[in-house]
Amino acid sequence: MNLSNKVALVTGAVKGIGKGIGLALAREGVRVALNYFDWEESLPDLGRDFARTDHLILKTDLLDTGKIPGLIQSVIDHYGRLDILINNIERGGWPVVHGPYTMDQWDLEMATTLRAKRWLFDAALPHLTASGNGAVVNISSIAGIVGRSGPAQEIFNDAYSAANRGISLLTETWARMGAPSVRVNELMLGIVETRHGKDTRGWGLLTEARKQAIQDHTLLGRTGTLEDVAKAVLFILKDAPFMTGSVLRLDGGYVLGGEKTGPMPAGVL
Repeated sequence: MNLSNKVALVTGAVKGIGKGIGLALAREGVRVALNYFDWEESLPDLGRDFARTDHLILKTDLLDTGKIPGLIQSVIDHYGRLDILINNIERGGWPVVHGPYTMDQWDLEMATTLRAKRWLFDAALPHLTASGNGAVVNISSIAGIVGRSGPAQEIFNDAYSAANRGISLLTETWARMGAPSVRVNELMLGIVETRHGKDTRGWGLLTEARKQAIQDHTLLGRTGTLEDVAKAVLFILKDAPFMTGSVLRLDGGYVLGGEKTGPMPAGVL
């Protein structure tokens, strides 16, 4: 896909991963609609960082699914088209932050991480199809694989993990719905600096031993960066025209675990 003059909607764009993806797209000549709802204190930085780009900042509470068609229509009214959806909205409740579950916390995580994504895709699909070469990137987490286990058991809780496993199912379904004119793929993230990593409140609550265990469990021995994520998104959009319904795991090898493969044993024959 040639990204110049394409139009992208990026959700959860006021800071962190969403903002980083939006900036990467803008540098490629994409006109970006940036949706946010909370984190108002980050809004001045958002406007400043995108000042020299063709962008549109929109405030929409995506938990209110009735407002989602209006968000999509605002993008169409402004730009006349929609080519790319970066489906980034999520809420990850850390066990180390929130402690034992309440029903409200469970419902909030499911509604944000899973339900909002579904209705965003539903409202965007006709416009992505009309573009003739549309693309969706669902942002998910390895929590959908590892759950509340291992070194990350204080990071990934049950609802967040279940919601992220559901995203992978939706990715496959939506790829069938969008074909052949809309590609739908998923970028499954591990521990990234602004998502479950060092620039988050939860990371500061972990013991040094727990932080080191997470690093040791990651084959590449580090957490991910915004640049890592942005490069992967650009690859999916620009350089993978034959890929749809796929999950690209970007976790530094966390899911594989930190155990190295040793030499072959001598055997008995």
